[in-house]
Amino acid sequence: MTSPGTSAPPVPVLPGQVSPPEFAVSDLLPGSIKGVDVVALPVLPGDDGGPVLLGPGAAELADQLGLDLVGVAEIHGLSGATAEVATVPVPGGTEDNPELRLVVLVGVGGARDTDLRRAGAALARATRDRGAVATSIPAVQDDTASAIEAFVVGAMLGGFVFHWRSDGPEHQPVRRIVLAAPTLTSDRAVIERAVAIGGAGWRSRLLATVPSNLKNPAWLAGQAEEIARAAGLDLEVWDEKRLAKEGFGGLLAVGAASATPPRLIRLDYTPAGVSSRAAKKLPVVVLVGKGITFDSGGLSIKPSASMGSMKRDMTGGAVVMATMAALADVDCPVRVIGLVAAAENAISGTALRPGDVIRHWGGRTTEVGNTDAEGRLVLADALAYAVSELSPTLVVDVATLTGAVKVALGQQVGGLFANDDVLATALAEAGDRAGEPLWRFPLYAGYEDKLASKVADASNDPGGAGAITAALFLQHFVGTVPWAHLDIASVGDVEKEWHEWTVGPSGFGARLLLHWLGTPEPVAGIGD
Repeated sequence: MTSPGTSAPPVPVLPGQVSPPEFAVSDLLPGSIKGVDVVALPVLPGDDGGPVLLGPGAAELADQLGLDLVGVAEIHGLSGATAEVATVPVPGGTEDNPELRLVVLVGVGGARDTDLRRAGAALARATRDRGAVATSIPAVQDDTASAIEAFVVGAMLGGFVFHWRSDGPEHQPVRRIVLAAPTLTSDRAVIERAVAIGGAGWRSRLLATVPSNLKNPAWLAGQAEEIARAAGLDLEVWDEKRLAKEGFGGLLAVGAASATPPRLIRLDYTPAGVSSRAAKKLPVVVLVGKGITFDSGGLSIKPSASMGSMKRDMTGGAVVMATMAALADVDCPVRVIGLVAAAENAISGTALRPGDVIRHWGGRTTEVGNTDAEGRLVLADALAYAVSELSPTLVVDVATLTGAVKVALGQQVGGLFANDDVLATALAEAGDRAGEPLWRFPLYAGYEDKLASKVADASNDPGGAGAITAALFLQHFVGTVPWAHLDIASVGDVEKEWHEWTVGPSGFGARLLLHWLGTPEPVAGIGD
């Protein structure tokens, strides 16, 4: 709100952002691809401690350059370990490709999907600001479709850039990557799926990185509108008036102090070619994302050191939106509804206070002991609405929820809670395949008494075993519906570059959800 006689500050304009590389597949060897300025070759550990081995195209390129590339690898101390990199300038190019200027040797370790994803990220960092790369790295694995997906995702995310500089970004990702080897599949659908999964990771990371002087609940709803238009999704947005009319007390209470009111965002996906009658018979998966566009802590204000990264407290919402955008690209066979509970947890005269009691959608009440435990308050509304109104087969929520999960897990593994073992297993296995690992925690009923309030159904500040008690709080809003809760506060921020992770908000979760929902029967056995 602005005072009479004053004008609102100008709305910031996000500068144009860089794009991830384009990808193509060729049955030629990398040294035969014309117009590329970089050729990247895989390096594997030698047999029984012998010299390293180079992958497809190395012998041919070595002949063209007149170089002993195995000897070059050894001079650089390469062992073939995953993501090792050595660069070899070739200023004169080759007869086949005069534009070639650099050969990059990249270790691929055991050539598993994880190795290839990390090799892709290492290559992305080694080729920043380059025009085009030809590489045979994915050809070291027999399952070339899986190898291509892993490598492409790593090469995309390892080159992620966000900027708000007046003179443009410091670096650009390489513009084009050609996957070149006779054994690689030319099925365009393989590349499209890989780009969709990598793009979901890119989108969730981008949304989480946008500063909060631009990113607010209405802006997030605008991004959802763009996603719905591009991906053919149905969209519905609740403004503050409708939220009040329908009783979304948690969202309204958390957003009460902000100049930008809360929103509930709904995106609906139905598989292509399914009639409206047939769609009603499909299983329904509901994804719920925490969308706190900035978290000051409210009146229970955060220390300044803890507040600086809070633009990313809507990562759960970003993950849900990015996942929804890519469902068609991974041929998801079930209906999916994405809900994002978006609010800014600010401070003003209308702020939520410790001791206040709020009534959630559906009637359950919460006594507020800590206004910085706001995520569970907005998720509670969305979960209660989903279970009551959307007839879900299962529900999964995603949230940067508790500092306790970071204490328990560090910064490379996300927390998983679930009331269904089959669902928990499916998500954990998808996380392992996607490179977004999860660790399951117990929904330990012995801590239920910590939720007790003398005046309401529960307190939002139970204390002790913080990740578990937060999950127990949420469990009351899903009843007996199969449900999983992903507490990704542990992996919300990346403090130093690590394989496909770049410094800043991580966007963790979209890839694992797409790996799960892109399987032929993602809900099989759940709830049985």
